[in-house]
Amino acid sequence: MKTLVVPCHHPEALPRALQALQAGELVAFPTDTVYGLGASLRYPASILKLYEVKGREAAKAIPILVSSPQELELVAQHPAPIAQRLAERFWPGPLTLVVPRRPDLPVELSPYPTIGVRMPDHPDALALLRVAGPLAVTSANLSGQPSAVTAQEVLAQLDGRIPLVLDDGACPGGISSTVVDTTSPELRILRQGPLTLNDLISALKQDHF
Repeated sequence: MKTLVVPCHHPEALPRALQALQAGELVAFPTDTVYGLGASLRYPASILKLYEVKGREAAKAIPILVSSPQELELVAQHPAPIAQRLAERFWPGPLTLVVPRRPDLPVELSPYPTIGVRMPDHPDALALLRVAGPLAVTSANLSGQPSAVTAQEVLAQLDGRIPLVLDDGACPGGISSTVVDTTSPELRILRQGPLTLNDLISALKQDHF
């Protein structure tokens, strides 16, 4: 397989990406944190490719990226009010919310009854999500290797493994998102990122005033 690199501002970028996703292929693209590797939720086989291409353990769930806080309910089953408040407060941004998953989501996404969901703060990622709908997305690198923050770093690890990389230079964040569990009474950080637990709690307290 030849990996094609297309600048995000090129008029063919979104059509090519959408065509690849609808054909069950994977597409790498920039986000506000690191480059992501996306697959359509409509094709379980393409989600399995995420595991295969990355060498990812099957026990590790694949998060979902959405284009608006309102889309949380498309992938979450009865999300807690605190999850909705955090989405409204911090999305778009580097915060992944772990929520109960809808039963109609592909089982290939996760062996658990929960799913991670995020809205990235990057215009090109959001443009793709608006035309493609929510996508299963993980970092565009081989498992155990550093996350890619440029298209060149994606190619260094995944060249020949995926058909398309959308290139918009270096990602502004460079640090994977904070992951917070919203399914229990108390918020719990599962992966530390740019946002701390204090950041989340402080914002929620301010919302009460």
